[in-house]
Amino acid sequence: MVIKYKSDKGLTLIEILIGIIVSSVMMLAIYTTYSIINTTYGQVVDKASISKSSRDLIEILIKDIRMSGFKYYHGENDKGYPKDTYLDVKGGDVSIAETHDPIVIESDKLGYLRPGDTESDQERKEKIKNNAEKDVCCDRIHIVYDDFDQNDEYQPYKRYKFTYYAKARFSEENEITDGQTTTTRINPRYAIYKSKASWIQKRTSTTGNFPTTGEWDYNCFECYHDQLIRDYVEDMEFIALDKDGKKLTPHPTSITNEGRDNLYKIRAVDIRISFRSKKEFFRFNPTTGKERKLFGFSRNARTFNDRYLRDSVVVTVFTRNIYDGK
Repeated sequence: MVIKYKSDKGLTLIEILIGIIVSSVMMLAIYTTYSIINTTYGQVVDKASISKSSRDLIEILIKDIRMSGFKYYHGENDKGYPKDTYLDVKGGDVSIAETHDPIVIESDKLGYLRPGDTESDQERKEKIKNNAEKDVCCDRIHIVYDDFDQNDEYQPYKRYKFTYYAKARFSEENEITDGQTTTTRINPRYAIYKSKASWIQKRTSTTGNFPTTGEWDYNCFECYHDQLIRDYVEDMEFIALDKDGKKLTPHPTSITNEGRDNLYKIRAVDIRISFRSKKEFFRFNPTTGKERKLFGFSRNARTFNDRYLRDSVVVTVFTRNIYDGK
């Protein structure tokens, strides 16, 4: 006997297929939306990371440039220390390694060798530009200022020299073929380093006279060299300005007569540091004729056809302790 249930309801095969298609379209739309949001969020995080690390570096530079030329005055004291600094000053017609001038700028210089350092082949390669035809990275700046340590009876007055410079930097990728390892340099970029030296002019006993001469020490316990400050840098530029806000040309330096005349005319320093993202940022390479550009103060604009994000931070720092008597 066959029983028919006329009141039963169900779905036909066509309705099921339509439901599957609609669900698939909805899932695809949800995935696409998630993918876009996730990519956008990643870009925001990358850009925020670049911004934060760039601010950290700029703050370090601002502090040191503002302190350039500072001389400590201790005044009357019960320890028999001189009222103000007794440290020797070497400036003017001397080498950059010897100078005590507050700020010395070297344009388009990579790397930094301390006096007495020998340059190995590897170090020489690190100073070679990634793209000699296009790259103009980076300026180098030397900053000198004084400090005071009342607990150091042998040399209470201190003087330090800080040098900021860039070197070429790479990542390495190893590939093993037939038991042989081949190392390839990839992801070429620049990084900013810092060096610190201390002026040593100690007396031989706590009751003796303070000496009249001294020397720079690059290997003291508080000194350092090649300290990595910031990776993934595209360019670093310094422009010295006079009291009218005009560019001092040539750069203040102790090795030329023209540059020497500008050493104590500095009233402010323009800083531009251009950073590059660690990973590819954009989804597509720019089309021909619409390459992404990077501008500098006095350098020609550079064009890029890759997918990395580049951003510049520009600040003006006023020097508070440099005075030429005018």
